[in-house]
Amino acid sequence: MLTPEHEQLIHDHHPAAIRARLAKPTKASTLPDAVLGGIDGCVTTFAVVSGAFGAGFSPQVALVLGLANLLADGFSMAVSNYEAGRAKLAQAVSAERTERQHIALIPEGEREEIRQLFRAKGFEGQLLEEAVDVICSDPEVWVATMIREEHQLNVEGISPLRSALVTFIAFLIVGAIPLLPYTFSGFSTTTQFLSSLGLAGGVFLAIGMLKSAVYQQPIWRSGIRTLVMGIAAAGLAFGAGYFAQGLISG
Repeated sequence: MLTPEHEQLIHDHHPAAIRARLAKPTKASTLPDAVLGGIDGCVTTFAVVSGAFGAGFSPQVALVLGLANLLADGFSMAVSNYEAGRAKLAQAVSAERTERQHIALIPEGEREEIRQLFRAKGFEGQLLEEAVDVICSDPEVWVATMIREEHQLNVEGISPLRSALVTFIAFLIVGAIPLLPYTFSGFSTTTQFLSSLGLAGGVFLAIGMLKSAVYQQPIWRSGIRTLVMGIAAAGLAFGAGYFAQGLISG
């Protein structure tokens, strides 16, 4: 007896369903950008809080430093992600230009590259030659195949601006969470720090678990790994602030 999941898989792999799915424009997932921005936002902001607490700074100083770090680092990270996307698109454009020149100047050499690429995939004999003929009969398919197979580039659906915005927004939202206890003046400094620690730990665990759930990986393992990395970064910042304050005051 088929399960509902199996029936859905069969439906999704009907020729008509496959044709409709492949006809849709490709859109790169923004989840990696959100995860990257969220984790980095929480790590860097809580690191500032930990360093300030280790150095004995007042909660007001920790809040100001945290907010300044939140905006500056978030913007810097978004710009870096934007530039990385632009660089990848530029690399693809350059590769396309090179392949078009090579096809125009040395078509037989480029056909041989296609032949060897597909021979490595297991094509042999007449089937291999037919595949080469089909691919090389259309210049657009020929160039696209070379970019994907030889240069290992896939830029379909990439949007540098979208990636930058998702990274920046995730950085701001998640990175602000460890600062929330410092907005309440009625708490002691230790209580504010411990509350921030608890919130940051929950964020690290949740992001790691969410990422694993989306990619169908062991949830708790990823959550705990992300939690350990975040706490380690905060521990380093706390130690740096503590020892730096000791050196200055000593």
